[in-house]
Amino acid sequence: MLKRLFFLPFIATSALADTPVLTVYASTSFASEWGPGPAIEQAFEDICACDLQYRTTDLIPSLMLEGARTEADIVIGISTDETLRARATGLFGPHNQDLSTLSLPVEWADTTFLPFNYGDTAFIYDNTKLATPPHDFESLAALPEDVKIVIQDPRSSGGGLALVLWVKAVYGDRAEDYWQRLAPRILTVTKGWSESYGLFTRGEADLVLSYITSPAYHLIVEQDETKVAAIFDEGHYFTAEVVGRIANTDQPELAQAFMDFILSETFQEMIPRVNFGFPVKLDPDLMPPEFAKLKLPQKSLFYSEDDVATLRDSAVAEWQRALSR
Repeated sequence: MLKRLFFLPFIATSALADTPVLTVYASTSFASEWGPGPAIEQAFEDICACDLQYRTTDLIPSLMLEGARTEADIVIGISTDETLRARATGLFGPHNQDLSTLSLPVEWADTTFLPFNYGDTAFIYDNTKLATPPHDFESLAALPEDVKIVIQDPRSSGGGLALVLWVKAVYGDRAEDYWQRLAPRILTVTKGWSESYGLFTRGEADLVLSYITSPAYHLIVEQDETKVAAIFDEGHYFTAEVVGRIANTDQPELAQAFMDFILSETFQEMIPRVNFGFPVKLDPDLMPPEFAKLKLPQKSLFYSEDDVATLRDSAVAEWQRALSR
């Protein structure tokens, strides 16, 4: 009996040491207990005989700082507006997936970054508190002065960057003028989405910058039909989240297995249920019925990564100047 007490911890330690580790860089919101990370981790570990470990970080800045020394095997959650910056690190290899099976509102031919989740940027409101929601950017800026909006900083948030690009797509050279007119109704600018959405759900703001699918969370988790997306006549800015495989990973087979897992039915079925976004490859019959209740735009606006590279700095600078006045 005494021998077994000493021997069992040794066996457990040896077994853990032999278990391959897949290190996945992700955002805090992705890997948190309320994000999709834990469910994805469990589902992949069920089939990989491995230990998937998240490292939460600011994705692109961390990769740029670490370079070839990065400990990442996989990076998940890069937005489509950040793929060029991620590509410029030179760290990523091909995803080796068949793109012809994807269902997206835009054409996707990228052999490096694989989309797994998409939606459109939108302003979410409570239909019991805002009787007449905005239907375009002009009506957003013309809301009564006591109606307050919260948005995210485009320098630290993918959603915030999507908003300044959305405004740029609609207003072009007049974007800065529009920001000046909208500024009095912006209650605050937060670093990330979680802070903004928390202000909204606590009733401290009337509209919050989020995603067209955000009401699905309230429908599925809370059975709450009061949170609605304001649909804009100009169309909504499309954004997707992508995953990439580090080319020089020390777990090449495991990293490729994860890339294969992304387009599996198991993974894609989790996207609408735990990430509350549109999956890129899923039989419509497997979608939660709550998604059929969502208000959706007639038009999606989208910049290529090259266009984003051209417009990004000037669009953010216009936003900064207008809101600092």
